[in-house]
Amino acid sequence: MQPRFMRRALALAAGAALLGPAATARAEQILHHVHGLAFTPDGAALVVPAHTGLAVYRDGRWTRSPMPAHDLMGFSTADRAIYSSGHPAPNTPLANPLGLVKSTDGGKTWQRLGLGGEADFHEIAAGHRSGAVYVVNAAPNSRMPRPGIYFTTDDGQAWKRSEAAGLAAQVIGIAAHPTEARTVAVGTLGGLYLSRDFGARFERIGEASPATAVLFDLDGKHLYFSGAAGSKLSRIALDGHSNTTLGLPDIGSDLLMYIAQNPARPAEYAIATRGRLCGPAAKSVRQADGGSRRRHRLSRYRLSRMQQGSRAADRQRSAA
Repeated sequence: MQPRFMRRALALAAGAALLGPAATARAEQILHHVHGLAFTPDGAALVVPAHTGLAVYRDGRWTRSPMPAHDLMGFSTADRAIYSSGHPAPNTPLANPLGLVKSTDGGKTWQRLGLGGEADFHEIAAGHRSGAVYVVNAAPNSRMPRPGIYFTTDDGQAWKRSEAAGLAAQVIGIAAHPTEARTVAVGTLGGLYLSRDFGARFERIGEASPATAVLFDLDGKHLYFSGAAGSKLSRIALDGHSNTTLGLPDIGSDLLMYIAQNPARPAEYAIATRGRLCGPAAKSVRQADGGSRRRHRLSRYRLSRMQQGSRAADRQRSAA
């Protein structure tokens, strides 16, 4: 069954008036930089990690989560937990950077899982129910002697490095399978890659063009990703039997950066775009902050829920 999208757009920045001037101004006060996107476990709200903690959209209004204003960079949600990294709020006892932290109460309190004062992970992916957490490590630390992709299945007690054979391009997005700890996908400047062995070997799926957003469906059978081609979202079956293109609202030359699925209503999704870009999309991805999309100041940012306006391609998946 194809996913059903609800037609509703939430504009979060200056010049976008879909929420009205008051709501837009409120969002601007809360959202300065956007580092991820997720639904709450009950599906009633969207949460967005930012420089001042978690922003929450519920019942038509934006609020801040009742938590210290940590600068949350990497961000991923599991069934009943949030995993994050970044920098602590001023006047808190946490080490800077945070290393890997975990919250089981919606971000009100955070458990330190290690590498505090050593690591700031901008890319984190947690399996919904697999117990696996993947991170992209940028610099050596006491637990990770080399940069690369690392994973843990015991909340950071032990880390293993993925050999990542076949993966040569810079990683700009990562997703963990909801139930299979060994399955992970990454979006890179050179395309979408999939691994079924804890990242030991990766296979490219489709074209060698930037894949800016990636998400495993909670059914565990499909993978969503978006590239630099504008207003479309691709949905592939992991068994290789089909590839479907889903239509999105017109975002012009904008890039889709985050996709979230509602765990309470799995047919409902949300997307976040990066903002108005100048010049070719792929070039803009490379130039922004040395390739890091996390710290880019957005000139226009949207969250959307929308009706599927898709055309099914139903063609055999091609893997280069």
